[in-house]
Amino acid sequence: MVKPEDPIEEAADDSLDLYDIATWEVRSNTDRVASVLWWLLAGSARVVIILIALILLLAVGGLAALTDPQTGILTALSAIPAVGLAVYVSLTDITETEPISLLVATFLLGVLTANFAAVLNTVLRPYFVGLGFISSIIFFFVVVGPIEESVKLLAVRLYAYSDDRFDSVLDGAVYGAMAGLGFAVIENALYIARQLPNSGLDIGLGLIGAGGGITAVRALAGPGHVIYSAIAGYYLGLAKFNPGQRGPIIMKGILLAAVIHAMYNATVGVGSGLIASVTGFSGIIPYLIYVISYDSVFGLMLFIKIRRYCNSYQRVHSTDREAEISPDESDVTQ
Repeated sequence: MVKPEDPIEEAADDSLDLYDIATWEVRSNTDRVASVLWWLLAGSARVVIILIALILLLAVGGLAALTDPQTGILTALSAIPAVGLAVYVSLTDITETEPISLLVATFLLGVLTANFAAVLNTVLRPYFVGLGFISSIIFFFVVVGPIEESVKLLAVRLYAYSDDRFDSVLDGAVYGAMAGLGFAVIENALYIARQLPNSGLDIGLGLIGAGGGITAVRALAGPGHVIYSAIAGYYLGLAKFNPGQRGPIIMKGILLAAVIHAMYNATVGVGSGLIASVTGFSGIIPYLIYVISYDSVFGLMLFIKIRRYCNSYQRVHSTDREAEISPDESDVTQ
């Protein structure tokens, strides 16, 4: 986006000092104080959000779940598919390798901001009762999808988005995937902590057997979070480089991710039941088939979007390299 210019700046040459007339930079002590105060105010908003998220994490028992050895092991096992998918999205970044510090920070912020969704979903759920299955469908589309995808995008926006190393559209998908991974990890930990039998089993095969069912179910749910937030994150990256249309672009990403997310929540039970009735399979198998099929469709959508970006990147850079070759150099290469 081209920087707008005052009529004086537009007409003046470089010899005219326009400081405090039509341009501005930090020069005086007052300028320095104003800059520091602005930095503190802008930074404090992020700190307040993170502190509130940390308090909520403690309130819902997330920290206890993550630090409990039994729950921690099962959570780690349940996160393996989501980790693999997030790593894959990171490896597709054709521009440059993202710094570990930003990836880890976004993951941790995904863990923290997930607690906003946990609280809001719980508070708003009683308002969506009375119509049975229809109430649940409305709840998924109006509350769960939009809120969960928004808080995952918030995890990216709080830190990575404003960093200079977030320097391509595709970075949005990478950091969106990491935020989705953080969300999936804390969600899995809370589910497992609440449903793991209080059997007093030692860490080992007995523990794996006791928590195997819920761990397998959460392992299947994790990749969806990565896919949805990677799609929304891609549009966040697109918005960064199109500031004039930033709001509508971000909204498009959230809408797409929220609808895909809500559709999964609304159809997974019915879809698994239909598969069970048609195939005769029982237990977790119909659920496994449905989730893999659903995630494959929208994972392919994400893959195509990433592929289009990578192909365009290679095309323009190969053109640039060809343009840099002089006629003589071209003859030599032939």
